[in-house]
Amino acid sequence: MTLPKLYRKRFMPNEVVYLKDDIIVYQDENVMVTKWDVLHPKAKFSHGVSCYYMDKGWKISKFLNKNDELVYYYCDIIDTTFHAEENFYVFTDLLADVIIYEDGSVKVVDLGEIADALEEGIITDREVKLALRRLDALLEVIYSGGLPEMIRFMETKV
Repeated sequence: MTLPKLYRKRFMPNEVVYLKDDIIVYQDENVMVTKWDVLHPKAKFSHGVSCYYMDKGWKISKFLNKNDELVYYYCDIIDTTFHAEENFYVFTDLLADVIIYEDGSVKVVDLGEIADALEEGIITDREVKLALRRLDALLEVIYSGGLPEMIRFMETKV
């Protein structure tokens, strides 16, 4: 079977990017693990691993520097669409994100972007509700100590 193509859709900026260099290392019905290099070079990190929890609406990424050292975990709230006939996924970034630093501290970011996107009419009420519910569920997992299990799954598949 041919591996599916992967696309990332963003609202801000409004773009759809073909993730042509991402390598799928594991996939089942609800989970996909990929390895990747950054699309645009950064001083702090150069590559990483992402685990798409498609059934939960989360993408948890491990950002690594050039020495393969952890910079942080970055959690995107997403909505996933699979187009079976063309064999491709579109992962829509629902704007809310969570950063988890190596010391365990947690930072929720980009919530203002949701309000801006809603005001500008580029995100729907349904998508905002989905983003907030999925963000809430992710934070419940993080605050209850469940994230190491999610990260361990990602690391065992690479």
